[in-house]
Amino acid sequence: MTLRIAIQMDPLERVNIDGDTTFALAETAQARGHQIFVYGVADLAWTEGRVTARARPARVQRVRETPGLFGEAVTLDLARDTDVVLMRQDPPFDMGYITACHLLEEVVGETLVLNDPAGVRSSPEKIFPLMFPDIMPPTLVTRSRAAIDAFRDTHRDIIVKPLYGHGGAGVFRIAPDDSNLDSLLELFFSKNSEPVMVQAFLPAVSEGDKRIILIDGEAVGAINRRPKAGQVRSNLVVGGTAEATELSASDKKICERIGPELKRRGLVLTGIDVIGGRLTEVNVTSPTGLQALKRLSGIDATVKFWDVVERKLAARGL
Repeated sequence: MTLRIAIQMDPLERVNIDGDTTFALAETAQARGHQIFVYGVADLAWTEGRVTARARPARVQRVRETPGLFGEAVTLDLARDTDVVLMRQDPPFDMGYITACHLLEEVVGETLVLNDPAGVRSSPEKIFPLMFPDIMPPTLVTRSRAAIDAFRDTHRDIIVKPLYGHGGAGVFRIAPDDSNLDSLLELFFSKNSEPVMVQAFLPAVSEGDKRIILIDGEAVGAINRRPKAGQVRSNLVVGGTAEATELSASDKKICERIGPELKRRGLVLTGIDVIGGRLTEVNVTSPTGLQALKRLSGIDATVKFWDVVERKLAARGL
């Protein structure tokens, strides 16, 4: 089976070949003999009932200065000219992202789009876990100052997050004696009309924040991301370090709990974040960590991902 794969992503020229998950997915697909095209979300277009993208044929290579080699750009009808579309551009999850989901939904019946754009659109990464409040930390989503003050009075030590942020950006810890909450909320609320997420601080974050990779709703492995000393954010992009880890019994229960819903929504590649046995986020837009997982555990989740893709296409008669 030779597939034509279009990857909607941030510029391939700028990826980190040692850490980027999209690069690793493309590398494994290429090794299987599949043809790769890359394009940016700005290259999408809808015209006369067809969704197209101005895309470049590409070959990836583990050369730091030139991770991609490109052919001449072509206009692809994403429904007719491709077998698979990977939606892999980074957040922010804003109206531009949602619009891209709506456009890609138009081709879902004719080609395989992953993650499913309707599933992505309806599963913001901090909103999706609200379906499972009993496995989350104590959590509040609101713009109400009275509600935030009452939550802080109860839990004392809290984390404040932008609801649609990514990569740990804009995440703050407000300790019981910290007087910065008012200024912080003024800053948040002056920038947008969205609520914030407030959670009870989990001291277990000092021991790490597990990123668990799930393929088609089933856990395949995990890494532990440990924050810098004195920090609460463990994201690798803000200086966290990755280390090998195993799935605990509580981790497995969380995966078993949410896995069927991920699969139902067509969210084939996801990465969930777990701190101290509590689910904090479900990453569905462009989940990362697959290269670190392979390096630390030997588990190649990209192989498992393409195995699932090929099975799904075979089931559709392709």
